Amino acid sequence: MPGQDAPIYLDSNATTQPLPEVMEAMSRVMRDVWANPSSIHRAGQMARREVDTARDEVCQLIGARPSEVVFTSGGTESINTCLKSLARWRRKPVIVTSAIEHAAVREQLDDLAEFANHEIVVLPHDNAGVVQVDALDQLLATRADDVAFVTIMWANNETGVIQPIEEIGDRCRAAGIPFHSDATQWVGKMPVDVHASPVDMISCAGHKFHGPKGTGVLWLREGIDLHAMVIGGGQERRRRGGTESVASLAGLGVACRAAREWLEQGGHQAMFGIRDTFERLVRKQVPACCINAVDAERLWSTSNIGFPGIEAELMLLGLSEAGVCASAGSACSSGALKESSVIDAIGRQPCQTGDQPYGSVRFSLDRSIGASTVEKAVAVVTEVFGRLHALSPGGEWPLEACRSTASDRL
Repeated sequence: MPGQDAPIYLDSNATTQPLPEVMEAMSRVMRDVWANPSSIHRAGQMARREVDTARDEVCQLIGARPSEVVFTSGGTESINTCLKSLARWRRKPVIVTSAIEHAAVREQLDDLAEFANHEIVVLPHDNAGVVQVDALDQLLATRADDVAFVTIMWANNETGVIQPIEEIGDRCRAAGIPFHSDATQWVGKMPVDVHASPVDMISCAGHKFHGPKGTGVLWLREGIDLHAMVIGGGQERRRRGGTESVASLAGLGVACRAAREWLEQGGHQAMFGIRDTFERLVRKQVPACCINAVDAERLWSTSNIGFPGIEAELMLLGLSEAGVCASAGSACSSGALKESSVIDAIGRQPCQTGDQPYGSVRFSLDRSIGASTVEKAVAVVTEVFGRLHALSPGGEWPLEACRSTASDRL
């Protein structure tokens, strides 16, 4: 966000700012290569080359083959298409998942349970939200023949907790069960080679790593039967109907190339230090807070911090007024702030006491964030927490009181 007074943007798990080169590529294509990529004439074939180039860039980023990549409108469509296809293809009663999945998975599985009578088995997890693989072993030992598929996210969008994908995938492969992973928070942020990993399908979205919104990728290993959710045309090898958004896909290709080059240079390794610096400074300035799921292996992009005695909405309002953009979890609910299902699922954290409010705020980084930026953010977090805490030592603050304080420039 350009400008001297630009806010400090720490909500990159919700979306990231498109790179300048992404916007330039999209503008060029909209201006010069606007024909239908399914048309046989030269203009159409020029557009087709843009789509093919984007697909090649996706393949280089995730280690896939072009025939395995399906373009969609985003991570949600990729997930919905994948889960519905697996249920239709396998026709077995049991679906295995976790309690900390994104709503795109949770609500799709609820739909399959209601309208297709699937039994949804939710694997237990530890107090950081890491799935217990031994529970999967026990399930497969007795019910492997009933399982249609397993779907476990690669890294959690709210806490950053990384799941034991290799172990889960190995169990699924040994049992002959397809394994899907929602990799929306992983792809573009960490290296991935789908052919070296025991996954069969992954879903992701371009806008999570500085690409355009409206672009999604569904990767499926050869041999997986995919049923198109969007029907009406032969696009994407008849796996996703509708004329491709050539400009958006060109932007996605550029974002994939930039992410790959950054990863190859080891950029992600340095970001773990930036995250740790942020958390260490917040804990130093606000000793009462908790780093949620601190003991688990977590993605560098995500710090989920709990502030005892303060509602998350009040903390977010104060941060926003003071120039820091953060969130209380997933940003897929029309801006509505609801209690985090992930924080609720992982249970009470060490600094929660009694029935006091416990405001969990997600601070999520992108690869452009440096140490000086997080230091400025820590100063704001400290000030906002101090102001809110001073309003009522007992931890009870009416929302209007916070708003009046915030309007006086927290």
